[in-house]
Amino acid sequence: DMLRRQGDFFIVLLSNAPCLRSMSTHALKNHSKTVKTPRRPYEKERLDAEMKLIGEYGLKNKREVWRVRYTLAKARKRARTLLTLEEKDPKRIFEGTALLRRLHRLGVLDEAKNKLDYVLSLNMQDFLERRLQTIVYKKGMALSVHHARVLIRQRHIRYVQL
Repeated sequence: DMLRRQGDFFIVLLSNAPCLRSMSTHALKNHSKTVKTPRRPYEKERLDAEMKLIGEYGLKNKREVWRVRYTLAKARKRARTLLTLEEKDPKRIFEGTALLRRLHRLGVLDEAKNKLDYVLSLNMQDFLERRLQTIVYKKGMALSVHHARVLIRQRHIRYVQL
């Protein structure tokens, strides 16, 4: 430890003090993937389908489509692996109910559809219909999906969890 005089006060220099760089926000970031880019970047059918979804739901870019597709793929993959286990397996019961509860909470899956088989029948439209932008447009609060996005972006409409 060293003391250094700086004007009317002393500065204590500690040799084992944590560096500010190590305390940056870099260490606090979540590094899990949210998007998976397509394997074939120039497949015409996929490009046309993505452009149709972007226009219909007022998405900003392809990455938003890919994010929804990745979320759906993760849920379906989890359901497929759980369906390979036996019906009474504790892992299938515990993780299956957690997956179903998460999808019910998102509003993607109806409460009546309380089986893992229904997770496999989900599609991207089910997820895109639950976005705030789409709901605002469907309720008639905005003139278009693009107008709904502007209203949300300008914070005229906000999602507040009670």
